[in-house]
Amino acid sequence: MRCVAGSHRWEKEVLPTRWLSESNFYADSDKYMSVPDPDAERMRVLEWEMEPGDAVAFDYLTLHGARGNESATRRRAFSLRLVGEDARYVERPGRTSPPFPGHGMQPGQRLREDWFPVLRD
Repeated sequence: MRCVAGSHRWEKEVLPTRWLSESNFYADSDKYMSVPDPDAERMRVLEWEMEPGDAVAFDYLTLHGARGNESATRRRAFSLRLVGEDARYVERPGRTSPPFPGHGMQPGQRLREDWFPVLRD
């Protein structure tokens, strides 16, 4: 797991990119910056080796990724998105990952609790 330190505070979000095809989720959007090359640009990259069963939590806006899987072992991941009580629905200029078709939410509304369960302490 690799994360660029402080990237969650950048003025512009990084244009979301599909990792297999390296294509953009949102075509021609000026709201986003291109994906930088953290190593070439000498950014501070934090990196951890991951093992099966490890859990990772980070801010959604953090530029993150991983090196190629060098072993022959197939890796699987379970992704869970947690949001705060202040989270609201926002429309994006293209397909999202994961897609949520037919949700019926309007911009600015709280997320549907039947689709996004609330965790209580």
